[in-house]
Amino acid sequence: MAILRADELRGMSMEELKEKLVELKRELLKERASKAVAGAPSNPGRMREIRRTIARILTIMNEKKRMASQQ
Repeated sequence: MAILRADELRGMSMEELKEKLVELKRELLKERASKAVAGAPSNPGRMREIRRTIARILTIMNEKKRMASQQ
């Protein structure tokens, strides 16, 4: 999966964001499992990239919730 930028994520609905979040968490789980089994991950920067994207999604979801509650 390619890295999603904040502007791309802001254009998504809450349901799409939730789907992406689940997908990324599964991918992170797979990466962690492969690291545990094989020792060194095939792409060392991928785990960091996934974690940052998850954080980005959670941040945008919180922003959207806050905006909805203010209106």
